[in-house]
Amino acid sequence: MTTSSSTPPAGEPWPEAAHYPPPEVPRPGPAPLFPEQPLPYPEGAASWSDRLRTLPARAWRGRADDPRWVRPALLALLAATAALYLWGLSASGWANSFYSASVQAGSQSWKAFFFGSSDAANFITVDKPPAALWPMALSARIFGLSSWSVLAPQALMGAATVGVLYATVRRRFSPLGALLAGAALALTPVAALMFRFNNPDALLVLLLTLAAYGLVRAIEAAGTRWLVFTGVMFGLAFLTKTLAAFLILPAFAVVYLVAAPTGFWRRVRQTLLAGAALLVSGGWWVAIVELMPASARPYIGGSQDNSFLSLTFGYNGLGRMDGNERGSVGGGGRMPAGLDLPGGAAHGGGRGWGQTGLTRMFGSDIGGQIAWLLPAALILLVVGLWATRRYARTDTARAAFLVWGGWLLSTALIFSFMSGIFHQYYTVALAPAVAALVGMGVDGLWRARHRLPWALVLAGTLAVTAVWAFVLLGRSSDFLPWLRWAVLVGGLAAAAALGAGPLLGRACGQSSARAGARLASVAGLVGLAAALGGPAAYAVDTVNRPHTGSIVTAGPSVQGGGFGPGSPGRKGGNGAKGFPGGGGTGRWFGQGGQGGPQGFPGGQAVQGFQGFQGGQAFPGNGDGTGRHERGTGTGTDSGGTGTGTDNGTGGTAGGPPPGGMGGLLDGPKVTGEVADMLKENADHYTWAAATIGSQTAAGYQLATGKPVMALGGFNGTDPSLTLAGFQEYVQEGKVHWFIGAGGSHRGFGGGAGGDEGGQQSESARIESWVTAHFTAKTIGSTTFYDLTAPTS
Repeated sequence: MTTSSSTPPAGEPWPEAAHYPPPEVPRPGPAPLFPEQPLPYPEGAASWSDRLRTLPARAWRGRADDPRWVRPALLALLAATAALYLWGLSASGWANSFYSASVQAGSQSWKAFFFGSSDAANFITVDKPPAALWPMALSARIFGLSSWSVLAPQALMGAATVGVLYATVRRRFSPLGALLAGAALALTPVAALMFRFNNPDALLVLLLTLAAYGLVRAIEAAGTRWLVFTGVMFGLAFLTKTLAAFLILPAFAVVYLVAAPTGFWRRVRQTLLAGAALLVSGGWWVAIVELMPASARPYIGGSQDNSFLSLTFGYNGLGRMDGNERGSVGGGGRMPAGLDLPGGAAHGGGRGWGQTGLTRMFGSDIGGQIAWLLPAALILLVVGLWATRRYARTDTARAAFLVWGGWLLSTALIFSFMSGIFHQYYTVALAPAVAALVGMGVDGLWRARHRLPWALVLAGTLAVTAVWAFVLLGRSSDFLPWLRWAVLVGGLAAAAALGAGPLLGRACGQSSARAGARLASVAGLVGLAAALGGPAAYAVDTVNRPHTGSIVTAGPSVQGGGFGPGSPGRKGGNGAKGFPGGGGTGRWFGQGGQGGPQGFPGGQAVQGFQGFQGGQAFPGNGDGTGRHERGTGTGTDSGGTGTGTDNGTGGTAGGPPPGGMGGLLDGPKVTGEVADMLKENADHYTWAAATIGSQTAAGYQLATGKPVMALGGFNGTDPSLTLAGFQEYVQEGKVHWFIGAGGSHRGFGGGAGGDEGGQQSESARIESWVTAHFTAKTIGSTTFYDLTAPTS
């Protein structure tokens, strides 16, 4: 190893780079393994106008010191990523109809666009800030509302994120390392899922990756402008997914304060200035919403007091950490009493959202989403920090490892121990950090592979990756069984060849150096295929499947998979305590696996949940066509009571009525007859219909193109409108139809079953009043109440 006052030997990975501009006297000694990576434009070397004029040429040719093949390879990577993410995009339909309905509203009303309203009449907003909706709503305004116009911006964000990650890694590392990082990100299964889905996570990951790019640029020369840029990206990320944007903020601030090449107090002032930029870029919208009278804007969905700040720090913030999300699914972040989900605990650990702990990211329900290269990333982070431990404080290689390592560790630890709502797709926030660490680490070790210690580290990392991929692929028994053995054998063989390379070179002498180099190249390609083969197969499987609803997962279903809809056509895991399995085609806990040995005994009630007929088993043949018995039960929620029915009759049709389970599943399937009825004379009303729960309302709104009032917001539990207020709307003729929830909205949160203290929610009181006073009309299994035709 080397100190900051001397040049490391050529065999060192990540040699310490000279500060830019280079010193007047060049450093003595052999050429470094990584040649110095000068900035494309030194400070003051060119004006902004000169840079803009040369931008097209630089975009095509790349850096002046790049080999000619680099830029075509990058463009091919970006094109392949875009093609992968755009392939068959419309198969998912409206994907998460909760957000698609808001996009529809934003394409019809600029007020709904600004606030992120669920409907064009601006009754209530989604439970997130609106930045993620804006690109999709603009696309819908330009190209018309369709599945493609809603989802295509997400796919393009995915390709852009790969490009930004490449540019960030390339600032200090070789083109090969940067290309590997980009490819690893593009092939991460959860990335292939979320960059084809309309949740806020796609824009969040893009903005955070841009923040990392700005930080790396700022550290190179203590650049204030780039640090302010980083702050702005964090502010926009806050307007995308509130406090989820700040998981990596403390780590980024510490890295800059430690590594920037300037005085300490200047670093402090620059960091405070970046904080001010964050506050302005993320706070302007919040200030408008909080200062505007509540009567002049829609209700803030997800909050219990119509305040965006309480939503930010409660349900969407600290509540996710301790599990006490007031008004969330399960009322307080808890699953129903006695409900054990496959792969997770009911009340211990994650309170129904999976078992917490250091192994959470490697679990059966999460490992296949993100963890393929996670062990390698952790190993290479340690190796990178060890190899640069004696470098100067301002060394850019070590700073890069600190940036991406801080991102990975802070996010992974929070995800591992948070007790509140946690979905598998959240792990897409880890994908850029994992990919960057793998690209940077492999880049350095590959250059140092002729030295035995580093060759053994490279070989060991590859072997661990191959064995772990073998384990992950084995969790899905019917998914390409040959692949797990090919990955294992190929990875271990390549690791053995790489580890033995230096020994063979010494034994054979210089005459066999060329043959040894060829052998190493072949071993490297085989090892790369083995490392990326598993995630690539999962990514392709993800792209070839439609994904709908609020809980989606990448890849095939796995044994012991966690909560969420199963993958169509795949065998599910075995049920637990009477529940169907964790995979399959059904929408009832991924129905399709073999059922548990026995249902709930003797008609036992389940808190806040649809009851099941007592003593009935849930048989199933494990092929996605399993059946559970039709039954009726009663659920209680802290004193209140409510009833619900379980109408499932088969693997593809099982589950609660549309909108149930707190709105976590797909919305209703709206027939043409229903859509025509709701659209009739709809222009004479502010809302064509009202119903409980945003997911249910979204299905009818997307089918009709008319505003539908979502009482109670996402879960039907928000106090968004009182019974008296709804009665006033009906008297004024603003709502035409009320769509009966039929018990579906009771879900996890109690809903009409009553919430804490035995008090009915306002949404339940509204439904009770409507059913008692207005004429009912049943179409299929849904009851509609004409609010212009009272029964008396």
